[in-house]
Amino acid sequence: MFKHFLITRFNLRQPDWKASKNNKSVLTDAWHKNRFELFIDFCFNSVASQTNKNFEWLVFFDTTTPEKYKKIIVELETKMDNFTPIFVDGMDQFLPGIINHVASCNTPYLITSRLDNDDCIGKLYIENIQKQFYNQNFTAIDFVDGYTIQTHPSVKVGKRFDQYNPFISLIEKNENPKTVWSIRHSHWKREKHVIQIRNSRVWCSIIHDENKVNEFLGYGHVNISDLFKDISINQEKETVIKKDHVPQKKWKWQSTFNLISSYWNYGFKKFKKTMGLYKIK
Repeated sequence: MFKHFLITRFNLRQPDWKASKNNKSVLTDAWHKNRFELFIDFCFNSVASQTNKNFEWLVFFDTTTPEKYKKIIVELETKMDNFTPIFVDGMDQFLPGIINHVASCNTPYLITSRLDNDDCIGKLYIENIQKQFYNQNFTAIDFVDGYTIQTHPSVKVGKRFDQYNPFISLIEKNENPKTVWSIRHSHWKREKHVIQIRNSRVWCSIIHDENKVNEFLGYGHVNISDLFKDISINQEKETVIKKDHVPQKKWKWQSTFNLISSYWNYGFKKFKKTMGLYKIK
Protein backbone atom coordinates (compact mmCIF):
# COMPACT_ATOMS: atom_id res chain seq x y z
CA MET A 1 0.00 0.00 0.00
CA PHE A 2 2.80 2.43 0.87
CA LYS A 3 6.57 2.69 0.92
CA HIS A 4 8.15 4.56 3.82
CA PHE A 5 11.42 6.47 3.36
CA LEU A 6 13.35 8.05 6.22
CA ILE A 7 15.58 10.71 4.64
CA THR A 8 18.74 12.36 6.01
CA ARG A 9 21.25 14.73 4.44
CA PHE A 10 24.79 14.56 5.73
CA ASN A 11 27.66 16.63 4.31
CA LEU A 12 26.27 18.15 1.13
CA ARG A 13 28.20 21.16 -0.12
CA GLN A 14 26.37 24.47 -0.45
CA PRO A 15 27.83 27.92 -1.23
CA ASP A 16 26.44 29.73 1.85
CA TRP A 17 27.52 27.08 4.37
CA LYS A 18 31.05 27.94 5.45
CA ALA A 19 31.06 27.78 9.25
CA SER A 20 29.26 26.43 12.31
CA LYS A 21 27.58 28.70 14.87
CA ASN A 22 30.96 28.97 16.64
CA ASN A 23 32.60 30.07 13.38
CA LYS A 24 34.40 26.76 13.00
CA SER A 25 34.99 25.73 9.40
CA VAL A 26 32.71 22.96 8.16
CA LEU A 27 33.42 19.97 5.90
CA THR A 28 37.02 19.80 7.16
CA ASP A 29 38.51 16.53 8.41
CA ALA A 30 37.84 17.64 12.00
CA TRP A 31 34.22 18.44 11.11
CA HIS A 32 33.76 15.04 9.44
CA LYS A 33 35.30 13.24 12.43
CA ASN A 34 33.01 14.95 14.90
CA ARG A 35 29.90 14.62 12.72
CA PHE A 36 30.44 10.91 12.07
CA GLU A 37 30.84 10.37 15.82
CA LEU A 38 27.55 12.16 16.46
CA PHE A 39 25.90 10.22 13.63
CA ILE A 40 27.03 6.83 14.92
CA ASP A 41 26.55 7.56 18.65
CA PHE A 42 23.08 9.08 18.37
CA CYS A 43 21.41 8.93 14.98
CA PHE A 44 22.46 5.55 13.57
CA ASN A 45 21.87 3.65 16.80
CA SER A 46 18.41 5.11 17.22
CA VAL A 47 17.35 4.20 13.68
CA ALA A 48 18.80 0.70 13.97
CA SER A 49 16.64 0.13 17.07
CA GLN A 50 13.27 0.81 15.41
CA THR A 51 10.58 -1.69 16.35
CA ASN A 52 9.13 -1.43 12.84
CA LYS A 53 11.69 -2.29 10.14
CA ASN A 54 9.34 -1.60 7.23
CA PHE A 55 11.17 1.46 5.88
CA GLU A 56 14.23 2.45 3.89
CA TRP A 57 16.70 5.00 5.26
CA LEU A 58 18.17 7.20 2.54
CA VAL A 59 21.27 9.07 3.73
CA PHE A 60 22.72 11.56 1.26
CA PHE A 61 26.48 12.09 1.28
CA ASP A 62 28.52 14.39 -0.92
CA THR A 63 30.58 12.88 -3.72
CA THR A 64 33.62 14.65 -2.22
CA THR A 65 33.37 12.69 1.06
CA PRO A 66 36.94 11.64 2.02
CA GLU A 67 37.77 7.99 1.36
CA LYS A 68 38.33 7.10 5.02
CA TYR A 69 34.76 8.15 5.78
CA LYS A 70 33.42 6.31 2.74
CA LYS A 71 34.90 3.17 4.32
CA ILE A 72 32.95 3.89 7.50
CA ILE A 73 29.79 4.26 5.42
CA VAL A 74 30.42 0.85 3.84
CA GLU A 75 30.82 -0.64 7.33
CA LEU A 76 27.52 0.90 8.41
CA GLU A 77 25.80 -0.67 5.40
CA THR A 78 26.73 -4.11 6.71
CA LYS A 79 25.11 -3.35 10.06
CA MET A 80 21.68 -2.25 8.80
CA ASP A 81 19.87 -3.80 5.84
CA ASN A 82 17.61 -0.80 5.24
CA PHE A 83 20.43 1.79 5.38
CA THR A 84 20.94 3.17 1.85
CA PRO A 85 23.77 5.68 1.33
CA ILE A 86 23.40 7.87 -1.76
CA PHE A 87 26.21 10.09 -3.08
CA VAL A 88 25.29 13.31 -4.90
CA ASP A 89 27.22 16.33 -6.15
CA GLY A 90 26.32 19.02 -3.64
CA MET A 91 23.11 20.33 -2.09
CA ASP A 92 21.59 21.23 -5.48
CA GLN A 93 21.30 17.51 -6.23
CA PHE A 94 19.69 16.56 -2.92
CA LEU A 95 16.00 16.95 -3.82
CA PRO A 96 16.48 15.61 -7.37
CA GLY A 97 18.30 12.65 -5.82
CA ILE A 98 15.35 11.95 -3.53
CA ILE A 99 12.84 12.16 -6.39
CA ASN A 100 15.01 9.96 -8.58
CA HIS A 101 15.18 7.26 -5.91
CA VAL A 102 11.50 7.21 -4.98
CA ALA A 103 10.49 7.26 -8.66
CA SER A 104 11.23 3.54 -8.87
CA CYS A 105 8.67 2.84 -6.16
CA ASN A 106 5.37 1.51 -7.53
CA THR A 107 3.21 1.62 -4.38
CA PRO A 108 0.07 3.81 -4.45
CA TYR A 109 1.28 5.92 -1.51
CA LEU A 110 4.53 7.24 -0.11
CA ILE A 111 5.53 8.25 3.39
CA THR A 112 8.65 10.39 3.70
CA SER A 113 10.10 11.38 7.07
CA ARG A 114 13.01 13.69 7.75
CA LEU A 115 15.82 13.21 10.24
CA ASP A 116 18.92 15.35 10.75
CA ASN A 117 22.19 13.46 10.96
CA ASP A 118 22.98 14.64 14.50
CA ASP A 119 19.57 13.91 16.05
CA CYS A 120 17.87 10.70 17.12
CA ILE A 121 14.45 9.08 17.15
CA GLY A 122 12.55 6.90 19.61
CA LYS A 123 12.14 3.18 19.01
CA LEU A 124 8.47 3.70 18.11
CA TYR A 125 9.02 6.60 15.69
CA ILE A 126 8.47 4.64 12.45
CA GLU A 127 5.68 2.56 13.97
CA ASN A 128 3.76 5.58 15.23
CA ILE A 129 4.04 7.43 11.93
CA GLN A 130 2.69 4.46 10.00
CA LYS A 131 -0.25 4.22 12.42
CA GLN A 132 -1.35 7.62 11.09
CA PHE A 133 -1.70 6.29 7.53
CA TYR A 134 -5.22 6.01 6.13
CA ASN A 135 -4.84 6.63 2.38
CA GLN A 136 -4.40 10.41 2.64
CA ASN A 137 -3.79 12.30 -0.59
CA PHE A 138 -1.43 14.81 1.04
CA THR A 139 -1.03 15.14 4.83
CA ALA A 140 1.88 16.09 7.05
CA ILE A 141 2.33 14.27 10.38
CA ASP A 142 3.81 16.40 13.14
CA PHE A 143 4.72 14.86 16.50
CA VAL A 144 4.98 18.03 18.55
CA ASP A 145 6.50 16.66 21.77
CA GLY A 146 10.00 15.28 22.12
CA TYR A 147 13.20 15.43 24.13
CA THR A 148 16.41 17.38 23.76
CA ILE A 149 19.96 16.72 24.99
CA GLN A 150 22.71 19.31 25.22
CA THR A 151 26.18 17.75 25.06
CA HIS A 152 28.33 20.92 25.27
CA PRO A 153 29.49 22.89 27.22
CA SER A 154 27.52 21.07 29.94
CA VAL A 155 25.18 18.08 29.67
CA LYS A 156 21.49 18.89 30.05
CA VAL A 157 18.44 16.76 29.31
CA GLY A 158 14.96 18.23 28.94
CA LYS A 159 11.57 17.87 27.35
CA ARG A 160 10.96 19.71 24.08
CA PHE A 161 7.80 21.17 22.61
CA ASP A 162 8.15 22.19 18.97
CA GLN A 163 5.58 22.18 16.18
CA TYR A 164 6.65 21.91 12.53
CA ASN A 165 9.90 20.44 13.79
CA PRO A 166 12.75 18.71 11.88
CA PHE A 167 11.16 15.26 12.48
CA ILE A 168 8.04 15.94 10.42
CA SER A 169 6.64 13.39 7.93
CA LEU A 170 4.50 13.53 4.79
CA ILE A 171 1.96 11.01 3.55
CA GLU A 172 1.02 11.50 -0.11
CA LYS A 173 -0.25 9.75 -3.19
CA ASN A 174 2.55 8.44 -5.36
CA GLU A 175 1.67 10.74 -8.26
CA ASN A 176 4.52 13.19 -8.96
CA PRO A 177 5.37 13.14 -5.23
CA LYS A 178 6.90 16.20 -3.56
CA THR A 179 8.32 14.44 -0.43
CA VAL A 180 8.76 16.01 3.00
CA TRP A 181 12.04 17.69 1.98
CA SER A 182 10.37 19.79 -0.74
CA ILE A 183 10.12 22.70 1.72
CA ARG A 184 11.77 23.71 4.98
CA HIS A 185 10.27 21.94 7.99
CA SER A 186 9.11 25.25 9.49
CA HIS A 187 7.18 26.07 6.30
CA TRP A 188 4.71 23.24 6.88
CA LYS A 189 2.82 25.81 8.98
CA ARG A 190 1.50 27.05 5.62
CA GLU A 191 0.08 23.65 4.68
CA LYS A 192 -3.62 23.12 5.36
CA HIS A 193 -3.47 19.37 5.89
CA VAL A 194 -1.30 18.79 8.98
CA ILE A 195 -2.04 16.34 11.78
CA GLN A 196 -0.40 17.47 15.01
CA ILE A 197 0.04 14.80 17.68
CA ARG A 198 0.60 15.63 21.35
CA ASN A 199 2.01 13.68 24.30
CA SER A 200 3.93 11.10 22.28
CA ARG A 201 7.66 11.75 22.59
CA VAL A 202 9.23 9.93 19.65
CA TRP A 203 12.22 12.16 18.89
CA CYS A 204 15.22 13.82 20.53
CA SER A 205 17.22 16.80 19.25
CA ILE A 206 20.92 16.87 20.08
CA ILE A 207 22.45 20.27 20.82
CA HIS A 208 26.23 20.26 20.40
CA ASP A 209 29.01 22.77 19.81
CA GLU A 210 28.79 22.64 16.02
CA ASN A 211 25.08 23.35 15.59
CA LYS A 212 24.68 26.16 13.09
CA VAL A 213 21.33 27.43 14.38
CA ASN A 214 19.90 25.33 17.21
CA GLU A 215 20.16 26.10 20.90
CA PHE A 216 19.06 24.22 24.01
CA LEU A 217 15.35 24.89 24.59
CA GLY A 218 14.64 22.02 26.96
CA TYR A 219 12.49 22.23 30.05
CA GLY A 220 11.22 20.08 32.90
CA HIS A 221 12.52 17.03 34.71
CA VAL A 222 13.28 13.94 32.62
CA ASN A 223 13.82 10.49 34.10
CA ILE A 224 17.04 9.58 32.27
CA SER A 225 16.55 5.83 32.65
CA ASP A 226 13.06 6.04 31.14
CA LEU A 227 14.38 8.20 28.31
CA PHE A 228 16.89 5.58 27.27
CA LYS A 229 14.25 2.87 27.36
CA ASP A 230 12.49 4.82 24.60
CA ILE A 231 15.55 5.97 22.65
CA SER A 232 18.59 3.82 21.93
CA ILE A 233 22.00 5.46 21.57
CA ASN A 234 25.61 4.34 21.95
CA GLN A 235 26.02 2.67 25.35
CA GLU A 236 29.15 4.63 26.30
CA LYS A 237 27.46 7.91 25.37
CA GLU A 238 24.40 6.93 27.41
CA THR A 239 26.61 6.25 30.44
CA VAL A 240 28.29 9.65 30.12
CA ILE A 241 24.96 11.46 29.89
CA LYS A 242 23.58 9.63 32.93
CA LYS A 243 26.74 10.45 34.91
CA ASP A 244 27.38 14.05 33.82
CA HIS A 245 23.96 15.60 33.22
CA VAL A 246 23.16 18.70 35.25
CA PRO A 247 20.01 18.18 37.37
CA GLN A 248 17.07 20.27 36.17
CA LYS A 249 16.82 22.02 39.56
CA LYS A 250 20.17 23.68 38.84
CA TRP A 251 18.87 25.29 35.65
CA LYS A 252 15.24 25.76 36.75
CA TRP A 253 15.07 29.40 35.60
CA GLN A 254 16.18 28.44 32.11
CA SER A 255 13.72 25.54 32.26
CA THR A 256 10.85 27.85 33.22
CA PHE A 257 11.73 30.38 30.52
CA ASN A 258 11.97 27.65 27.87
CA LEU A 259 8.63 26.16 28.93
CA ILE A 260 6.83 29.51 28.73
CA SER A 261 8.56 30.39 25.46
CA SER A 262 7.66 27.02 23.90
CA TYR A 263 3.96 27.30 24.75
CA TRP A 264 3.88 30.95 23.69
CA ASN A 265 5.32 30.06 20.28
CA TYR A 266 2.87 27.15 19.95
CA GLY A 267 -0.11 29.34 20.76
CA PHE A 268 1.08 32.20 18.56
CA LYS A 269 1.55 29.93 15.55
CA LYS A 270 -1.88 28.38 16.06
CA PHE A 271 -3.42 31.84 16.34
CA LYS A 272 -1.75 33.06 13.15
CA LYS A 273 -2.85 29.97 11.25
CA THR A 274 -6.42 30.21 12.56
CA MET A 275 -6.58 33.90 11.61
CA GLY A 276 -5.27 33.19 8.13
CA LEU A 277 -2.06 35.14 8.63
CA TYR A 278 -0.02 32.41 6.95
CA LYS A 279 -0.35 31.90 3.21
CA ILE A 280 -2.01 28.48 3.33
CA LYS A 281 -1.50 26.15 0.39
